Amino acid sequence: MSFPAYEHTKESGVPWIGKIPLHWEIWQSRRLFSLRNERVREGDEQLTASQDHGVIPQKTFMELEGRSVVQVILNSEILKHVEPGDFVISMRSFQGGIEYAEHGGCISSAYVMLIPAKRIYGPFYKYLFKSQTYIQALQSTTNLVRDGQALRFQNFVMVDLPLVPVDEQKAIASFLDVETSKIDRLVSEQCRLIELLKEKRLAIISHAVTKGLNSNAPMKPSGIQWLGDVPQHWAIAKFGRIAFMQEGPGLRKWQFTDDGTLVICVTNITENGIDFSSFKKFISTEEYEEKYQHFTVERGDILLSSSGNSWGKVAVYDDDERVMLNTSTIRINALRNGDATRDFLQIALQSIAIREQLGVAMTGSCQPNFGPTHLNTVVIALPPPDEQAETVKYLEERLEKFSQLQAEAERAIDLLQERRTALISAAVTGKIDVRGFVSEEAAA
Repeated sequence: MSFPAYEHTKESGVPWIGKIPLHWEIWQSRRLFSLRNERVREGDEQLTASQDHGVIPQKTFMELEGRSVVQVILNSEILKHVEPGDFVISMRSFQGGIEYAEHGGCISSAYVMLIPAKRIYGPFYKYLFKSQTYIQALQSTTNLVRDGQALRFQNFVMVDLPLVPVDEQKAIASFLDVETSKIDRLVSEQCRLIELLKEKRLAIISHAVTKGLNSNAPMKPSGIQWLGDVPQHWAIAKFGRIAFMQEGPGLRKWQFTDDGTLVICVTNITENGIDFSSFKKFISTEEYEEKYQHFTVERGDILLSSSGNSWGKVAVYDDDERVMLNTSTIRINALRNGDATRDFLQIALQSIAIREQLGVAMTGSCQPNFGPTHLNTVVIALPPPDEQAETVKYLEERLEKFSQLQAEAERAIDLLQERRTALISAAVTGKIDVRGFVSEEAAA
């Protein structure tokens, strides 16, 4: 669906905005927003500033995210008061924009509260402050944000803002509410499809590596809850008897360098293989050669993540570049004189039976983890080598279809999110005229 442009426009004089409708104005941001520097009030509820949820009560944030946050019990005077309708510059605003407070309460004094002027309609500027073009303008105010420092009020006031008639602000915000909700629903549908594909994929793998491909094969009890009955001619073995395992060393933050020898971290182990495109860590080649050569990853090694939310991810290293293990990454390979093949082990590690055994064995409450010691005790059902090869071939053919469907869904999500980003930027900078917009529901 396309939307009309404004008939009469002018140059804004602001690079990140470009041309604006003739009746719009450009104002200094300090004239539209002022600082709130008020200490916490008695009875204020503690709030959290989140890029995904805005400024919301901490208890709501913990329910949505399924994790706890640090609450201030003592020395509450370090907190600041927030009014509904305020905007909050958070520690991560240079990444995800400025957050809108729909709730009153109190928040860390590390944050900056902005009071909007009377000519400001909060929901419109909520979209503007989260638009990609505005975020890029904020980022251009200083190099400090790239070094992990927070944005401050002096950064905020360096970016001029459009001032739009209030009725038009409301119309644009209402338009974006409707259109982004449509896009968000479509994204949710694609995300649900991906989850269903993953569930089906897991079920197919788990059945093949515990029940086999012959539905008429005689079965026997495995004696293991998560395996159940297995084909009678299969062996039952502990993982440590059939596989070599090695966990990486506990490298310290100060050991990492800007270049040198690549280090494989948990983040690099993905469902689509080893991925260094968005996260790379190095140690100096001299230190690697002196201390860590025995942690070198070889082409063909299976890599398993063993801690954090992404524990249990499995990938094969298929490159010749020299890399080494880090903590929470385990490299695995079939023993040369053992009964298992590497390809079968890679697939079996993804099964429900092994994941459940590891889940029970994991230690640590804040950061659950497991290591080779736990993996040693995991029990696996092991078919004869020729049947392992047959199972691997069967699963590769079946799973390729799921991979294609998942890739299509991921591409659809990328396109929808690009559409959402472009639509918001176009609306809040006056590139499309939505004053006459009527939603499909209202027109029906």
